[in-house]
Amino acid sequence: MPSTTSQKQHPSGDNRFKLLDRAITKHQGRGDALIEVLHAAQGIFGFLENDLLIYVARALKLPLSRVYGVATFYHFFTLKPKGKHTFILCTGTACYVKGAAHIQRAAEECCKVKFGQTTPDDKISLVSARCVGSCGLAPIAVLDNRVAGKLTPASAVERLKAWQQQPDEVTA
Repeated sequence: MPSTTSQKQHPSGDNRFKLLDRAITKHQGRGDALIEVLHAAQGIFGFLENDLLIYVARALKLPLSRVYGVATFYHFFTLKPKGKHTFILCTGTACYVKGAAHIQRAAEECCKVKFGQTTPDDKISLVSARCVGSCGLAPIAVLDNRVAGKLTPASAVERLKAWQQQPDEVTA
């Protein structure tokens, strides 16, 4: 006899899409809710991979180019899985003039990856942002969602090394 449970599985087999479908429905599938839907998608899946962007574009009846454009324009969206810690360096004019390029080089040297990448041990993601809106504190970085102003290459490397030295979590 077939099961009569009310918990129907999403056609993809991944029930996270049910949560995303709820977010899309909450906004009545309107294209002007794209940013809110992308926030929901990233919160549910952790990052916005290509298949997910296609799904959102179809659900909101928007061109994929628009969805991709929004997802790549805003620094808080990520197309790749993030590391345990996130180092977002502001590269806006004020930060650049006050030494952001030196901080970027020091961070890349310390982590042995380029900005836009995550360290092989998945501990640290280096991200650049066009401007985070704290020009008076330039140069700045957002370190795990906390603004760090008047940053120097040395203080940036100090924070990165502290993250690198944290023990890996053991999962049971």
